[in-house]
Amino acid sequence: MRTHIRPAAPDELAALQGVERAAGAPFRALGMPEIADDEPPALSTLEHYRRAGRCWVAADERDRPAAYLIAEPVDGALHLEQVSVHPRAARRGVGRSLIAHAAERARAQGLSALTLTTFADVPWNAPYYARLGFRTLAEDELTPGLRRIRAEEGEHGLDRWPRVCMSRGLGRP
Repeated sequence: MRTHIRPAAPDELAALQGVERAAGAPFRALGMPEIADDEPPALSTLEHYRRAGRCWVAADERDRPAAYLIAEPVDGALHLEQVSVHPRAARRGVGRSLIAHAAERARAQGLSALTLTTFADVPWNAPYYARLGFRTLAEDELTPGLRRIRAEEGEHGLDRWPRVCMSRGLGRP
């Protein structure tokens, strides 16, 4: 599957919710039905990221979203709030391409790193990001913004499963 990365269009936000639902389905097989059934970001949330220029899609050969990434600057880094790949596009480098695109944008804005929070033991979460050069941050390395994000995740019930914060430096442009 060939994809190209581009900003999300306003009329694609509902399709991004569909990508999110499909991407969540495999969590059911891991005994995480709450994650599989979790509602995707609201259209207003996706629109916030889109208007800010931080909502990108990997579009398939028909120019339909096969994956998306939303991000927000947090404490001098670009925080990857969500990276979702539709199962039909999984294991083809689509997520990697989206993350590379976000890294280029962050570097161009003078940000120092990419950060994210993820499940520690889900194969396509922390182990995947580690293969892409992310490292798990120790508790004393967490910035105030990452601590806030982790607290919000805890309130949402995500701490039922082990979670980690990860970071990957961007180097120079």
